[in-house]
Amino acid sequence: MIPSNTPSFRHGTVPRAGILLVNLGTPDAPTPKAVRRYLKEFLSDPRVVEIPRLLWWPILNGIILNVRPGQSARKYASVWTTEGSPLRVHTERQAKLVKGFLSERVRSPFTVAWAMRYGSPSLSDGLTELRNAGCDRIVVVPLYPQYAASTTATAYDEIARVMGEQRNLPALRTVRSFHRHPGYIAALADSVRQHWTKNGRGDTLLMSFHGLPRYTLEKGDPYFCECHVTGRLLAEALELEGGAWRLSFQSRFGKTEWLRPYTVEVLAELARGGRKIDVICPGFVADCLETLEEIGMEGRELFLSAGGSSYSLIPCLNENEAWISALTNLIREHAGSWLADSWDEAAASEAARHSREQATALGGP
Repeated sequence: MIPSNTPSFRHGTVPRAGILLVNLGTPDAPTPKAVRRYLKEFLSDPRVVEIPRLLWWPILNGIILNVRPGQSARKYASVWTTEGSPLRVHTERQAKLVKGFLSERVRSPFTVAWAMRYGSPSLSDGLTELRNAGCDRIVVVPLYPQYAASTTATAYDEIARVMGEQRNLPALRTVRSFHRHPGYIAALADSVRQHWTKNGRGDTLLMSFHGLPRYTLEKGDPYFCECHVTGRLLAEALELEGGAWRLSFQSRFGKTEWLRPYTVEVLAELARGGRKIDVICPGFVADCLETLEEIGMEGRELFLSAGGSSYSLIPCLNENEAWISALTNLIREHAGSWLADSWDEAAASEAARHSREQATALGGP
């Protein structure tokens, strides 16, 4: 039987486009209970942890969910703000700013929503918000510059699951990645230059990307290559020589080999000789636990204790105007005619009225 979790269809509704920004997720609070709930959803995804369930389930439920929530909660507490989780705060602000930027250019009706793949508001919540607003065309924008099966693809999985519960499906367009998009690269370069102007420039710019197990590359995941493309293009935009920048991968977990070089090892290497470094995390468009705590706090402590003289973290793009402009352009490129510069509201309303009258005459809703 086909499910029908869909808003009731009514003739005479003016078509509307929807934009859904999707980020990874965050606990609702920096507490062991909230972190445990979040980690259980996140680490139960077979795209995130590619270990057979019979092996992984006892490890996850017997060890990790009993040990990590307390440790992670303390880390989340160190970066939590009065408004809540940094990732949630920045993602919500980005959605509001995108709506503002689009409103200045687009005349056809649209709605912007945001969601988290894990935690709240869920992807189901975001899609429901758009459907309830009358959106029959939706552009989904996973906020991951570089494609990975454990990020972008799992968002697609959840969209398919939610759509499987609906009868009257909207038209869907998705953004796969934007690792080499000119606007994204320009926004990164702009943020680095702004940071250098305000804080001075270090000897080396380290670009730290979130890591993945090495086997993901061997199985065909393009993430590693897309990170290197981003790094090269950013270095070119900043006119950096080969020795003035490095690329590394952070957040290694477990005993298996992950993508190299590891950020912790590069930091220790660069610290020798009392060097000064700047660190940026181009794989994140919003500051979060991995940027603020892992790189901003743990990375700083490691570097300085190993002999480095100056460590400066460059913030993520967050609400950077150049980034919001680039994100808006990216959305418009994928939306195409769904977002129109010119639109006749009176004609659209008249067409809707006529459709409603015809449906009523035929006995329709």
